[in-house]
Amino acid sequence: MNRKTYQTNTPWEPVVGYSRAVRLGPHVFVTGTTATDIQGDLVGVGDAAAQTEQVLQNIRAALEAVGAHIEDVVRTRIYVTDIARDWEAIGRVHGAIFGAIRPATTMVEVARLIDERMLVEIEADALVTD
Repeated sequence: MNRKTYQTNTPWEPVVGYSRAVRLGPHVFVTGTTATDIQGDLVGVGDAAAQTEQVLQNIRAALEAVGAHIEDVVRTRIYVTDIARDWEAIGRVHGAIFGAIRPATTMVEVARLIDERMLVEIEADALVTD
């Protein structure tokens, strides 16, 4: 099977040795994605909804870079640093994108993310069927 990868400008990818997205045949795996812009800088500091919007824009870009679409997503995993405070804001943004698609989704609280200013990180798996 043909393997396709996509990298961004975040500082962690070359250090850790991973790709933002990997496509193997019809399967696409988007790694944990945070609210960084194209320069690798964090956006939406202190705002869980704004960070989630940026995360999902980044996931969309990663999917498209390997020939997939947001509609192909079948599963997301949402990691939140304060679920009691932020679950609804994060969930509403996720729902605005995925409300009609309805992927399997899990949201869990974690102690922290790689940058303490990050409030949310999302992974996505997709299956390209067209």
